[in-house]
Amino acid sequence: MTPVDAAYFEPSACMAYAPTHGNRHLTAFLDAGHGGLDPGSVGRTERGKTIYEADLTLPVELDAMALLRAKGFRVVVSRTRDTSVARLTKADVDGNVLTAAGVHADVAARAQCANRGHADVLVGIYFDAGAPNNAGSVTGYDAVRSFAAKNLRLARLVQRDVLTAMNRRGWGIPDEGVQLDGGLGSAVNAAAGDAYGHLMLLGPAKPGWFDTPSMMPGALIEPLFITDPFEGSIADSRLGQHVIAGGIAQAVEQFFGAGGTHRRTATRA
Repeated sequence: MTPVDAAYFEPSACMAYAPTHGNRHLTAFLDAGHGGLDPGSVGRTERGKTIYEADLTLPVELDAMALLRAKGFRVVVSRTRDTSVARLTKADVDGNVLTAAGVHADVAARAQCANRGHADVLVGIYFDAGAPNNAGSVTGYDAVRSFAAKNLRLARLVQRDVLTAMNRRGWGIPDEGVQLDGGLGSAVNAAAGDAYGHLMLLGPAKPGWFDTPSMMPGALIEPLFITDPFEGSIADSRLGQHVIAGGIAQAVEQFFGAGGTHRRTATRA
């Protein structure tokens, strides 16, 4: 375990791990959504347990990391504990919550972690939330980058492999498909009434507001709604977390081919 840049990121955040078996000379970046002062969405299991998105994305990320390392990948992860990724300033925190500036800084730091870690591919791991009857798995991608076709191919693999892995268990998770990133997650506005229109983890630069976009093909999956008690129970279980991680690892491997190596050639766009 090696810090990518100990001076830039929070301690225990943005860590790189070498392969444990073989070496494909490829790096995968995995982002466990939220963390620290940002718990993410709040849900509930069938037994009435309150669950927080940040607590659920981390074990999925760490499980997927272990699986990918065993497949010969170097893996960079956004966080290894319940922390932010960015080193936060006083302007980023208001009491026990992140300000809008803090949310912006922490998400931007994840894209920076992928870049500074020289990742060849990026997968964001989040969970969905909505009305109690909302359910299903969805994967987002950005279509305005120079590598948009690779984004779409990765997103399709991640959605297919994670959903197949879950439903092989008989869980019957609905397929919400692959969607443009602008319709997913929460938006942080550049100014009042001027929405960015993309997920920062996947999207392009916006001069004067977001100058360090991720520079490799990426996708972001929300495999379950934690506000649905049935799906929340799966997300809160070690079996569910490991099954999701297995689908992510399989998709990354398939993106490059079972034995192939391919360094990234993406340019800023």
